Amino acid sequence: MQFFGHIIDGEEVPSVDGATFEVWNPWTQEVWATAAEGGPEDAALAVASSRRAFDEGPWPRMGRAARAAAIHRLADLMEERADDLATLDTTNMAKPFAQAQHDVARSIWNFRFFADHQRDHCGEVFPMDSGHHSYSEYGPAGVVAAISPWNFPLMMATWKIAPAIAWGNTCIIKPSEDTPASVTLLGRLAIEAGFPPGVLNVLNGHGSPAGSSLTADDRVDRVTFTGSSTTGKTVMASASSHLAPVSLELGGKGANIVFEDADLDNAVHWAVEAIFRNSGQICLAGSRLFVASSVYDEFMDRFVAAAEALTIGDPFDPKTRFSSLASKKHFEKVSSYVDGVGLDGGKILTGGVDDEGRWLIRPTIVTDLPLTASAYCDEIFGPVCVVNRFESEEEVVSLANDTRYGLNAMLFTENLSRAHRVASQLRAGTVWVNCFFIRDLRTPFGGVGDSGVGREGGNFSREFFTEPKAVVMQIQR
Repeated sequence: MQFFGHIIDGEEVPSVDGATFEVWNPWTQEVWATAAEGGPEDAALAVASSRRAFDEGPWPRMGRAARAAAIHRLADLMEERADDLATLDTTNMAKPFAQAQHDVARSIWNFRFFADHQRDHCGEVFPMDSGHHSYSEYGPAGVVAAISPWNFPLMMATWKIAPAIAWGNTCIIKPSEDTPASVTLLGRLAIEAGFPPGVLNVLNGHGSPAGSSLTADDRVDRVTFTGSSTTGKTVMASASSHLAPVSLELGGKGANIVFEDADLDNAVHWAVEAIFRNSGQICLAGSRLFVASSVYDEFMDRFVAAAEALTIGDPFDPKTRFSSLASKKHFEKVSSYVDGVGLDGGKILTGGVDDEGRWLIRPTIVTDLPLTASAYCDEIFGPVCVVNRFESEEEVVSLANDTRYGLNAMLFTENLSRAHRVASQLRAGTVWVNCFFIRDLRTPFGGVGDSGVGREGGNFSREFFTEPKAVVMQIQR
């Protein structure tokens, strides 16, 4: 049985008190590994290591090109171990292997992008008429505490780590207790790549006490978190005790709008991807689907058929496109929403809870659900799509925006003017037109309302992970 320890100060170590927790394979429903259970002492050691590495070590003082080269060495090692990393994520959360391979490739790109972004970055110069010259510079903020989710274990962890360390910070990453494996391997590879001790520490364990010990530590200068809105509020309150800025990417209840002039083949393809990819365990999921009445019947026939055609099975089988949920606890949560659909007056067209004892919810499409029903309003975080029809552009924009979340939205239309017009009216951090899940790392990523605080990506990550400084010089006397 494999063991995943903490990576602290350049070494893989057990917890101070020797505590461990079980790591499950949700497809086989078996324990396949154990991991170190981080407590307050382990968190304190990780923070002390990263604090020392920042205050005394070479990383923040290193030239930008040298730091970029070091990060590219880590990316090279990840490419060499790409299948190992993907295997760990698939084993850990039943993500189909091809999807896990995609996530690893994106994780590698996270490092390469931010390595080059900080190397090639330029500050601003501000000419002044007063006989002075002013300019900006962006220095590292200090120690970053990053807490990443279980649905994209490696990809979301690297989305936080890469800009943090690229800009000269040191970082402690706490992966989800459900999926510690790939991030721990990443920590091992950082040691192999020659990272100075403390630049990247990995603290395994549960949100409390491991995560809460990190966010409450006044030696931490930045906190970045991805997870539920409820936990995000707790993280924000903890970080506020020592005024550490926070970046929160939280829940979503994305609207997916199909207008009457949409290319239905394309719209159906992306509707399936948007709610059934990763078994619906995506904060960006298009879980509220709105279809124009004039094409509703045709679209729904195709959508139901496409959902039923998804191959369900072992995530390591190349034919599999859909597998079990990431844990028994999460399966029980999603099941409760599906079981409540009928009680709220909704109709399940296809899907439902698996009847073979697996932690699996079949691709589920729901109609006739009141707009006040919990399955319509709450983030289910599973393969459950609630569909409604609409009559007008004005109506559907109002429906799409009628949510406490605002992470993303999608719209499908061949009308260019409508695409721009509706995109600008949607209350969402990202709007995809005729596509889904396409990312340019230069653009802002984040949400409004219960979907989070702040933006990351490109210069937005630079703003968060640095301390912008103004320098003013007198040049005439």
